[in-house]
Amino acid sequence: MKFSKIASDTFSKLQLGAGVFLTEFTPTTATFDDSAIFGATDGGVSFSATPTFKDLAEGIDNATLNLKEFKRIDSWEVKMSGTLKTIDTTVAKSLLGAGKVDTNKVTANAQLASSDFADLWWVGDYGENNGYIAIHLINALSTGGFKIQSANKDKGSFAFEYTAHASVANADVVPFELYISESGT
Repeated sequence: MKFSKIASDTFSKLQLGAGVFLTEFTPTTATFDDSAIFGATDGGVSFSATPTFKDLAEGIDNATLNLKEFKRIDSWEVKMSGTLKTIDTTVAKSLLGAGKVDTNKVTANAQLASSDFADLWWVGDYGENNGYIAIHLINALSTGGFKIQSANKDKGSFAFEYTAHASVANADVVPFELYISESGT
């Protein structure tokens, strides 16, 4: 069978397991401190980085659309979503998007502050040699709101959605980074 094959290195290029959701990760050493674990997830996470395109030929008489010379990236929408199973006041404040913590009380704010944006990481196992895949969301902000779903004889769930944001200081920097390491460093 000519077309029913897989590459010989297929199993060394698989992402394995649910990964870990972090506030800090060092890709050069493939390390993180346990205190950087943002929370336990259920069902893994979902990540998307989707560009929006502009066709400069659109609206011009006799111009052919979808020519590569006239295609431009207008913006990027970068999101990570999933379900958290653990929560504390720090995570609750983050899920609100704009909020503050006072001892054991978390309140929502009506305005965003620069401190409401924070970097987040998802890191998962990769391949057969202790490799990893890491996704770094830059200036992430919870855009999914605060949600809790309780269940009889089960644990509560906190759905999340974070959107990464560029900065005026570096407007041309797309707000995510992707690392793929076969050896863990």
